[in-house]
Amino acid sequence: MRLKGKVVLITGAGLGLGRATALLFAREGARVVVNDLSGRRAEEAAAEINGAGRPACSPGRRRKALAVRADVTRAAEVEAMVAEARRRFGPINVLVNNAGIGLVKRFLDTSPEEWRRMLDVHVKGSFLCARAVLPDMIERGWGRIINTSSVAGMEGTPANSAYATAKAAIIGFTKALAYELGRTGVTVNAVAPGVIDNVTAPPPPEPDAEGTSIAAQLGPETTDKVIRYFMPRIPMRRLGRPEDIAWARLYLASDEAGYVTGQVLSPNGGLVL
Repeated sequence: MRLKGKVVLITGAGLGLGRATALLFAREGARVVVNDLSGRRAEEAAAEINGAGRPACSPGRRRKALAVRADVTRAAEVEAMVAEARRRFGPINVLVNNAGIGLVKRFLDTSPEEWRRMLDVHVKGSFLCARAVLPDMIERGWGRIINTSSVAGMEGTPANSAYATAKAAIIGFTKALAYELGRTGVTVNAVAPGVIDNVTAPPPPEPDAEGTSIAAQLGPETTDKVIRYFMPRIPMRRLGRPEDIAWARLYLASDEAGYVTGQVLSPNGGLVL
């Protein structure tokens, strides 16, 4: 129960890494605000949390998850999401900036619109969410902001310039914000996943019209190429699991990580040493 009494906001939590993190944080005692671009996916993830371990109709049952649909690139929607979370659960104690999109394209084939969208979701989205929750964190003298980078942002990868640029920017944002908030009691760190089987798994049979997983965005042929490129370079010879990332985030969200800030924790099986 390392997060007992804490209110956590996780963006892009309807699927994959975000959903695994939401489930783990709830088991550790947190009340979780499950955000997703798809309202249906957010509701399904919240229902899974609220129904875990006991019937959904149990009398006197306390809700541990709240689903909120919002586009993290839109300031008004982010502010409304945080206000709703505060009204239902109280101020946000932990923010996990997880929302993201994928793109595998050579630089000269990448359109200005694709480049801008990549930076908007990853970088602008993280900025807007952090800006919305920070006043409460600073006022209370305790907070955790956990951003999501990637090994692509640490070393670059082929045909991935837009994604790698966005993820490298997340590292710079993390370090700069950690420096600025050093005396406030708020820590800022990043998790940089390696190649995770969630990213390469087949998409759901009926993708949601409001948005799709990264796997669906890339397609099976591209994800197969990703696996074949990276697998020989991973010393552990396996892909990561969503739970590998969730546990890393849990550490950074906990009191045990109170002296850790401005750092990049990268569960990647040895891909980047």
